Amino acid sequence: MDARAPVGRERPGDRRALQSVSVQFFANGVVYASFIPELPEIRDRVGISIGGLGLVLTLASISGLIGSLLTGRVIARFGTRKVVIVGTVLSVGSLPIVGFATTPAMLVVGLVGLLFFDVFIDVAMNVQGSELSARRRVPVMNRLHGLWSLGTVSGGIVTVLVNRADVSVQVHLAVVAVALLAVAMFVVPGLLRTDEPHHPETVESGEPVAVPVRAMPVGEGLHGSEVMATPEVERAVRRRRFGPAAIVLGLGGATAMILEVGNGDWAAFRLSVDFDSSDGVASAAFLLMTIGMTVGRLGGDWVQVRVGSMQLRRLGVSIAGFGSILATLVPVEAVSLLGFLVAGLGTSVLFPQLYDQAARLPGPPGSGFAAMLIGQRSTGIIVPIVIGSLANTAQFSVGQAMAVVLIPAAIVGLAITYVRLPPPPSPQRVAAD
Repeated sequence: MDARAPVGRERPGDRRALQSVSVQFFANGVVYASFIPELPEIRDRVGISIGGLGLVLTLASISGLIGSLLTGRVIARFGTRKVVIVGTVLSVGSLPIVGFATTPAMLVVGLVGLLFFDVFIDVAMNVQGSELSARRRVPVMNRLHGLWSLGTVSGGIVTVLVNRADVSVQVHLAVVAVALLAVAMFVVPGLLRTDEPHHPETVESGEPVAVPVRAMPVGEGLHGSEVMATPEVERAVRRRRFGPAAIVLGLGGATAMILEVGNGDWAAFRLSVDFDSSDGVASAAFLLMTIGMTVGRLGGDWVQVRVGSMQLRRLGVSIAGFGSILATLVPVEAVSLLGFLVAGLGTSVLFPQLYDQAARLPGPPGSGFAAMLIGQRSTGIIVPIVIGSLANTAQFSVGQAMAVVLIPAAIVGLAITYVRLPPPPSPQRVAAD
């Protein structure tokens, strides 16, 4: 009998668990928005150039990329609940280090602590969110990521207010750290205590045993199947996890990151440099992108119920690509602003769907995330360098430099949604092999 509850049937404690996971998503967004706006002041105190700060951020991002390679093993060994607990303490505990940093080395230590352990929290909370979402008639993954977006907005507003009140960075980040650790006291008791296995297991005698296996072929819906778990089947599942499905997830993570970072991080520069817009209008471009992402995520689950998860991804990539064209290539300020709003709406559903797919691949909980995270985080490091380098030449405006990266990413992102992968291995297929 399948240990997983059927879709649409909640188990005792699921409501409390969903509350905890929801708060964790929101809190994670608050962390991001609390230290990023403070970096200019921190840079001045540390005494490094903008280029030096870029190097520090790159080193911290690389640490997150390394963490991506370890998440599956760590979660398989300790479980998502323990990973959230320890990861939160170490990541949130690094905020005061960033706030009190007076040397580049101290700043690197703080940022590495933040971004390295954030990877583990990110995967663990998405695994729990995916498990809870699969038990509900209306999924919740898009709304959970919407709460992350609301957390960034809330954290950003608080940061603006404390800066206007002349509160020091040290006090601000220290108070945020204490508050988030207090929030963790609410989160931890409600988290799911066990993770559902997503791989065939064998008995010690080596005799096959029928166990339920859940798989999400990329390009297909959610399927459950009974297989005879022999060592051959287990090896086949392992090959599947690191084969075509991993490649598609890696490309999905890369293209989604390009569309999100390429639009969001460069929106203000597109308006201020290409249109000579005022600071207020330039800032509005990023705000509209953020609003679009938040609205799209909060409403994405109901759209998914009506059209299906893969159709939602196709729709999202198409809208994001169309919005990117409006934002980067149409030489009208108002149209560019509208384009960033549209791009945010389209981009909003991409990562929630990818995280959900990665969580449902065969294998131990969290083991399907490595390829997606590598694609996501490596492009997050590369894209700013590429767009910045192109925009720094006489041949490209900022918008054209963005378009060179964004439009191919949208095309590739749409193409991979049509890739159909074979179903999970069955005893008959393995025997025939």
